[in-house]
Amino acid sequence: MRIAVAGATGNIGSLTAQALERGGHEVVRISRSLGVDLVSGEGLDDALAGVDAVVDTTNSTAADPAETVAFFGASTRNLLAAEGRAGVRHHVLLSIMGMDRVEGNAHYAGKREQERLVSAGSVPWTIVPATQFHDFGAMVASWTERDGVATVPPLLVQSIAPGDVADVLAEVAVGEPRGRYPDLAGPEPQDLVDMARRTNRARGHEVKLVPSWDGVFGPEMAGNVLLPGEGARLAPTTFDKWLAEQG
Repeated sequence: MRIAVAGATGNIGSLTAQALERGGHEVVRISRSLGVDLVSGEGLDDALAGVDAVVDTTNSTAADPAETVAFFGASTRNLLAAEGRAGVRHHVLLSIMGMDRVEGNAHYAGKREQERLVSAGSVPWTIVPATQFHDFGAMVASWTERDGVATVPPLLVQSIAPGDVADVLAEVAVGEPRGRYPDLAGPEPQDLVDMARRTNRARGHEVKLVPSWDGVFGPEMAGNVLLPGEGARLAPTTFDKWLAEQG
């Protein structure tokens, strides 16, 4: 199959492209740095010529909800429209599990708009809602680190290895559209503060961590909010196994 990966130069996008190529598929990599701009639509029609399926792993770093919604809205509309013109048969979207239970998060607002457009569109689709990745704790700590001190919310998450996410996206892309896919999560719950501490230690980065809700993640995300529901698909790679590969 000929499969396009949007956001192909990002972490998950690059891993997904590699997983598809290992399976013998032809991959079209889509990103602004490769000459295809999802927000303007430039280069999309040429990129999607002869494509059977598209995997959208695009991301946004905007902190403003309106800006995030505008980015995901424009990029998704352009992508879906180009897919329609090209006769693409399957649109696969990587989304975030549990985000419908959280208000006030800018990134989640944009992803909800993305899901809305995909589910209302004419291209057959599968939305894959995944939990946070194993490196999420260290990433959150890096956002707040100042002078060797960082605040991290005491979240309970069931994180997943990026490579496992990529493998599932590749598997889904070559199959039939399924609508909303079951929650995709790692094998066991983890405390985010402990994850950040252990990841930074494994990478040789010393930072004092202070548990705090003072940031983009508030107490409305505490408890089981970010844990997968019944019928979830649990990926095999544990946090401990992934951590052993860091450094």
